[in-house]
Amino acid sequence: MKVPAALRSLILLILGLVIGGAGAVLFQDSIPGAAGSPEERADKLETELKRAKNRIAALEDTDEGRGARPSSPAQTFADGARSIAEDIREGRPVTPDDIFRTTKPLLRDLAPLFDRMRIRQQREVIDSMTGELARKYHLTLPQQTALKGWFEQKAEAEAKRWTEVLAADGTRLEDIIRASRDVQPDEGIDRFMAGILPLEKAVAFRAERMAERAERLQRDADMKVQRIDSIVRLDEAQRDQIFGIMARGSRDYDPAMVLEGAGGEIGLTPPGDVKAAMMATLRPEQRAAYEAEQLRRREAAQKDAQAIGLTLPADWEMLTESF
Repeated sequence: MKVPAALRSLILLILGLVIGGAGAVLFQDSIPGAAGSPEERADKLETELKRAKNRIAALEDTDEGRGARPSSPAQTFADGARSIAEDIREGRPVTPDDIFRTTKPLLRDLAPLFDRMRIRQQREVIDSMTGELARKYHLTLPQQTALKGWFEQKAEAEAKRWTEVLAADGTRLEDIIRASRDVQPDEGIDRFMAGILPLEKAVAFRAERMAERAERLQRDADMKVQRIDSIVRLDEAQRDQIFGIMARGSRDYDPAMVLEGAGGEIGLTPPGDVKAAMMATLRPEQRAAYEAEQLRRREAAQKDAQAIGLTLPADWEMLTESF
């Protein structure tokens, strides 16, 4: 049984998401000194996706003529793919979660590949980060050894968390996406460095880290404000208030940070759900425009999904981080 091209493409996308999530726990992008350029990392990911694609082809061949064992991951994957293909042909609803559940046996089968990726890249990234901090703060050899050990323990904990999420029977695609977004590679490093640096260097490190987090926070909040403004045309006061909501909802936010807008320092913002707080700042006609745009985007996404026989999940907006 050959998996339809559209279904195969979606399976590869889910594999890419999982591989991307595995890469996220390798401290890529979020800490200064990550090894390799974005282009290099993209090439590595493309290579692994090609290997995954070859594995899918091998599993299809197994289903067609090699007699996979009934309990094997290959047989489970092939049966699930056949069932989904039949649902699509018969016009029955199929969601990305259905695809994800079907690919889980294959993902588990590829777990050794993910582990090899993790171990190889982890060494490179940890050496790079340790080297940069050692150079900047003149760390002694024992301090470098302690720092490298901290990075390794952090990486192992993140890898274990990711593996547990992927392996759990009830895991949904939403859980995988949330787990990918929840990675905070540098969380806790401030406390660790404060424990090994003399006071003057610890203060300098804290200041540099605060600046890095503030830059990430501002970039992300500005992007979200701009997206909302393109829909409802915010006034200056609303821009400042929504910026404050997005900034204070970020994991990079620190109460010591001072948020400033066009009108000066941005005061307290409504607590709780970020999207609900944002909606509360809009005037009735703006909320109507925003909701109409969200509906338009959902209908367009649903149309694209229907073209390959799929339906959108109820939490589509969360999956796309739509604002």
